[in-house]
Amino acid sequence: MVIDRLPDRGPRRSGRAPGSSLTAPALCVALSFVLSSGLTACGPQQDAPPSAAPSVETSPPSAAPPTTTPAAAAPPPAPTTAPATPVGPAICRSTALSVTLGPSEGAAGTVYAPLRFTNTGPAPCVIHGFPGVSYVGGDNGAQIGPAAEREGVKGAEVTLPRGGVASAQLAMVQVLNYDAAACHPTPVKGLRVYPPGETASVFVPLEGTGCSSTPPGPQLRVKTVQPGAGQG
Repeated sequence: MVIDRLPDRGPRRSGRAPGSSLTAPALCVALSFVLSSGLTACGPQQDAPPSAAPSVETSPPSAAPPTTTPAAAAPPPAPTTAPATPVGPAICRSTALSVTLGPSEGAAGTVYAPLRFTNTGPAPCVIHGFPGVSYVGGDNGAQIGPAAEREGVKGAEVTLPRGGVASAQLAMVQVLNYDAAACHPTPVKGLRVYPPGETASVFVPLEGTGCSSTPPGPQLRVKTVQPGAGQG
């Protein structure tokens, strides 16, 4: 068996290009000389040194504004107290009054007598206006007929010192002059008197006759309280 030899293709090429006279180490030295940045073209790269942090200019702290101490608050004005209103004497109560009927005088079928109020209390008191007056009878003090009608205008206040007296004129009509069928004459035992402004009554003994029904005219009339004991 005949084996053909391959023809010789000439001398083998070396790893260096023709005409190249620099070796790899020499090339690295040259590049290192050329590059002034410190970087090498061959071998591992080194990290660049950290750059300096930029300087920051700081301005000096501004001066704080001057502090002012607030002025002390003025104390609130003292409350003003209104002057106390003088307290006058109290109203005359039934429990501090003695009520009596003074001497009477008759004229034209009517009898007049002062109804007297005497202050028996320990202090002065005030009485003002019209008393309430009516006839009472029987054993239970039942009212006989209508109460007294007011006559005239209301007078001024009357201040009674201890033991002082005021009076109101009382007119008592002779009821027998009325028609008996209209009057129904009935015996009375006295008067029920309410001092002005009071709700408690006082009994004043008085024997007489009244109308148990409503007569044609008033059977009793009373005037406002006046200072003094009064007259009939």
